Amino acid sequence: MVKSTLKLIVVTLGMLVFTAHAQENPPQPLTAPPPPKVISTEERAKIDENKDEKGRIRTTLELAESRLNKAQLLTEQHDFHAASTELGRYAALIEDALAFLSPMSRDRNKTRDLYKRVELALRAHGPRITSIRRVTPLEYAVWIKQLEDFARKGRIEALNSFYGHTVVRDAPSGPTVEKKPKQPQENGLSGSKP
Repeated sequence: MVKSTLKLIVVTLGMLVFTAHAQENPPQPLTAPPPPKVISTEERAKIDENKDEKGRIRTTLELAESRLNKAQLLTEQHDFHAASTELGRYAALIEDALAFLSPMSRDRNKTRDLYKRVELALRAHGPRITSIRRVTPLEYAVWIKQLEDFARKGRIEALNSFYGHTVVRDAPSGPTVEKKPKQPQENGLSGSKP
């Protein structure tokens, strides 16, 4: 009698645990899918219709600015997926601008001016991207943090174009050799002799 009661209790508890486990929601993924980095055909046409380099960079930065504005608006409306998509398109435009500038000779003033324009835009965009990330849920904020890092690296690339080969770089880090201090030479001018 006791054995059958114990078996009944164990089976009942097992069924309750199984039922409770089956009713749990499946775990949510920690991050949303990465935003697509795509330039629309209309934007590509606007960029490509510029014949000069300055117009091309100006148009690209204006389009990136409008994507960032739209992302801020969508974030305020709590449409984080659409805001993430806009930020992906923003990143594609900035990548396009940097890729356009990278093969140019950095010794020309015109190229430096274009890099300066990109640097100023990225400097202004940085705090705005950070403010978007701070109010965005974690699953989207991960990608926005990567965008912040990308914008910072783009800005560094733009600033480095001003220095080129005229700046003396630090020696590569590695094992250092300690130098022994020089022994003072004895000359007739020192006041004490050993």
